[in-house]
Amino acid sequence: MRKLLKSASYIFHPIWMPFIGSLFYFLITPRFFPLPLIQAKMLAIAITTLFIPIVFFFLLKNLGKAKNVFLSDVKERKWPLFFYILLIGLNLYQILDIYNYPALYYYFVGIMISVATGFILAWLNIKASLHMVGISGIFTFILALSIFYRINLLFTLAFLIIAIGWTASSRLTYKAHTGLELIIGTFIGFVPQLIVLKYWL
Repeated sequence: MRKLLKSASYIFHPIWMPFIGSLFYFLITPRFFPLPLIQAKMLAIAITTLFIPIVFFFLLKNLGKAKNVFLSDVKERKWPLFFYILLIGLNLYQILDIYNYPALYYYFVGIMISVATGFILAWLNIKASLHMVGISGIFTFILALSIFYRINLLFTLAFLIIAIGWTASSRLTYKAHTGLELIIGTFIGFVPQLIVLKYWL
C-alpha cells in the first residue's frame, strides 16, 4: 500500500503537466492537424518542459542546490521555478500561437501563472504542493475541453479526481506537505486555468 502511495509522487509529478495536457489536447480536439505537425509540436514541448528541466535539475543537484526531484526544501525551488517560467514563455513565444491553438496556448498561460505564483511564494518562504498544482491544473483543462468540444470524458475526469486524492494522500503520508500546503497548491493550479477560460472557452 505504501509503495502504491509513493508511486503517485512520481506518476503525477508536476513536470508532466504541460506535456500531458498537450497530448490530451491533440487527442481530443476535433480540429484537423497533420500528424507530422502534431509530432513536431509534441517533441518541442517534451524537450522544453521535460528534458531540459531534468538536465537543469541534475546540474543543480551536482552543485548542491537541490537534493531530490520533489524540491522538498522551499529554498531549493527558486531557481528551478524561475527557469521553468522562461521555458513556458519559450513555448508561448516560439512553439504555440494563439490563433491555431487557442485552448492549448491559454493552457500554457495558466501554467505560467501557476508557476509564477509558486515562485513568488517560494521567495516568501511559503511552501505550496507543486504536485497538486499540476494535477488540479490538468483536471481543470481537460474538464474545459470536454465542455468546449462537447465530448464525454467522464472516465478520464473520474480517473483524475481519483489521481488528485491519490496524490494528496501520498504527499500527506510521506509528510511532504501539510493539509494547508495541499490546499494552496490545488488553488494555485485550479484558479489560473479557470481565469484563462474566458479567453478561449
